[in-house]
Amino acid sequence: MAAVWWEPLARDGAARTGRLHTPHGVVPTPAFMPVGSRGAVRFVDSEDLRQVGATILLANTYHLMLRPGPELVAALGELHGFMGWQGSILTDSGGFQVFSLAPDVDEDGVTFRSTYDGSAARLTPESAMAAQERLGADVAIALDVLVGLPAPRAEVEAAMERTLRWAARAVAARTRADRGVFGIVQGGADRDLRARSAATTAALGFDGYGIGGLSVGESAAQRDVAISAVIPELPVEAPRYVMGIGDTDGILAAVARGVDLFDCVLPTRLGRHGRVLHRDGDFSVRRARHADSREPLDERCSCGVCCRYSRGYIRHLFATKEALGPRLVTIHNLAYTFALMGAIREAINAGGFAELSVRRTRRG
Repeated sequence: MAAVWWEPLARDGAARTGRLHTPHGVVPTPAFMPVGSRGAVRFVDSEDLRQVGATILLANTYHLMLRPGPELVAALGELHGFMGWQGSILTDSGGFQVFSLAPDVDEDGVTFRSTYDGSAARLTPESAMAAQERLGADVAIALDVLVGLPAPRAEVEAAMERTLRWAARAVAARTRADRGVFGIVQGGADRDLRARSAATTAALGFDGYGIGGLSVGESAAQRDVAISAVIPELPVEAPRYVMGIGDTDGILAAVARGVDLFDCVLPTRLGRHGRVLHRDGDFSVRRARHADSREPLDERCSCGVCCRYSRGYIRHLFATKEALGPRLVTIHNLAYTFALMGAIREAINAGGFAELSVRRTRRG
């Protein structure tokens, strides 16, 4: 049995539930991964994450290779010991962060400047895999080449082809049989390129498959086309992971097409700015109209924040710049997201996903 594998449970159309088995636990899918780029999800700790329902986190190779470095993380117990988190951890390759820095890309890898001190740094498919293995993540991601959209088809195709060559190198560089590795599908918003990328990546035999190159300027319709083109080309028994989607509509649309895993900074980033996720429409708790409100952030939410604090109090925390304000809204937003994922799994298991999707989708 592989170190990381997916167990199917139920299907409702293309939507499906299952269990992702990793060395550090079992993740019910569809699942959402909070983003802890530097080894921490901002404003919350491991116990907060456990209480709101997290079972798997995402950490970032780019940030952790620069500070504090994979060797130090390994010496402090790998990521699980370093973070004090005993659930599952997935590390992305750092490709998204690197390619936002206008790097120097060649066939061997990518050279870029550190955002911390400006020093030169380099990633290759081999070094990205080695860093993730030192970090000790349950799932590592192969280094890919990202293109922002819109972009000329020739540019998207060239990046996709290089990603495929790098994927083969990542497979060859793998040394830890006790951890999993996911490949990345590219191809922009082009249906044919996406299908070709997915089929070729699948042939390399990864433990799971990320659908990358999204949330980079494409429309919702383009995103849906890209996902729809990829899914039929991937092994049905492998987990499918869309990178960078965390809004309610995006999650529902991707689940409807057969996606199992998600990550995004959206719930935590909005929380830090006082934006509250709510099934009747998101709102800012910082507005003056909440100053004397006794209401919780969401009367239907059972998280510790909604059971204990009023909108008026949380608004006061933001007005006085108390760090507790961002922390409380972040906790609620994560609880909202995990409650959504739980409702999705229940609906699929009961054969009612389409009804749930209509009820929860916010698109006009």
